[in-house]
Amino acid sequence: MMRKTITTSLLLATACGLTVTAHAAEWTMATPYGDASFHTQNNKQFAEDVAEATDGELTITVHSGGSLVSHGEIKPSVRRGTIDAGEVFLSVLSNDDPIFEVDTLPGVAGSYDDAYALWEATKPMITELFAYEGLIPLYAVAWPAQGIYTSEPLTDPEQFEGLRVRAPNINTQRFVDNLGGSPTETEESDIPTAFSTGRVDAMITSSSTGNSMAAWDYVTDYTDANLWLPKNIVFISQRSFDGLDEATQDALMEAAAEAEKRGWEMSREDNQASLEALQENGISVSEPNEAVSEALQAAGDKLFEDWQSRADDEAKQALESYREQRDS
Repeated sequence: MMRKTITTSLLLATACGLTVTAHAAEWTMATPYGDASFHTQNNKQFAEDVAEATDGELTITVHSGGSLVSHGEIKPSVRRGTIDAGEVFLSVLSNDDPIFEVDTLPGVAGSYDDAYALWEATKPMITELFAYEGLIPLYAVAWPAQGIYTSEPLTDPEQFEGLRVRAPNINTQRFVDNLGGSPTETEESDIPTAFSTGRVDAMITSSSTGNSMAAWDYVTDYTDANLWLPKNIVFISQRSFDGLDEATQDALMEAAAEAEKRGWEMSREDNQASLEALQENGISVSEPNEAVSEALQAAGDKLFEDWQSRADDEAKQALESYREQRDS
C-alpha cells in the first residue's frame, strides 16, 4: 500500500510537471506607433493570427504608442530579453550599420515595387546583422513615400534656411542639414506638442503620419515630394523563439509572412486614403516645383555620397544587386 501511494504521488507530480512545462507562451511586443497607425493595426492582426493558428499556445500582447518602452529602447529590450518582440523604424538603427538607412536615400526606391525589391535585396544582410545580436526579423513594411509638411506653400528652396524640421532619424537629419534647415528629432507621438511649443516649423514624413496625427491642426501645406519609402521592421528574440515547439514556430513564421504581405497592401491603401483626408481637412497637397525639386535632388545626391563613404562592400553590393534587378 505504501509503495502504491508513493507511485501514485510520483505520477501526479510528473503530470503536474508536464503541465507546467507545456504552458502557453505569453509574449510582449512594443511599438512606438499609436493605435491609429496602419502598422499597429497590422501588428495586432498578426498577434490575433498567431493566437488562432496556435490554438492559444502563443499569445502576443502589442503595447502601442511607446507605452511599454521608448522607441530607442525597443531593440535593446528585445536583445536583453526584457520583452519578446518589437517594432522600430528601420533607419533609426543606422548607427549600427549604413545598410539600415539605405531605404532613406532619395532616388533609390521611389515606388512600392522598388521599395519591396530593395527590401528583398537587403534582407539577407539585415537578417545576418540581427542574428549577431540574438534577434530574428519577422517582417518589414514600408511607409508611404515621404513628403514635406509646412505652414505655407513651399515654392522656394530658400525657405529651408533655418527651418526647424522634424526629422525622425539620422539620415533625414543629414538631408535637412543639406537643405540648410535645422533638424529636430521628434517621435511621432510628440509631433503635436513639438509644433505647439515651436520646437518644429515643418516635418518630413508620410501622408499616413500626417493623417493619423491630424497635421491640419498645425500646418497648411503638404509637398508630395516622393523622397523615399522607409520601412518599419518587426523582430523577436532568438531566445524566445527557441522556447517554442516546432509547430508553434512554423505557425509564427507563416503569420509573419502573411503580415508582411498584408502590411504592404495596407500601406498602399492608407496612402491614398490619407492624401484624401489631408485635403478634406484643408491641407493643400501639391508636387514640388522645379526649383524645389532641384534643391531636393542636390541634397539627396550629397546624402548618397555620404552613405557611400560609410558603407562597406557588402552593403554596396546589396544595393547594386537591387539596382541590377530593378533595371533588368
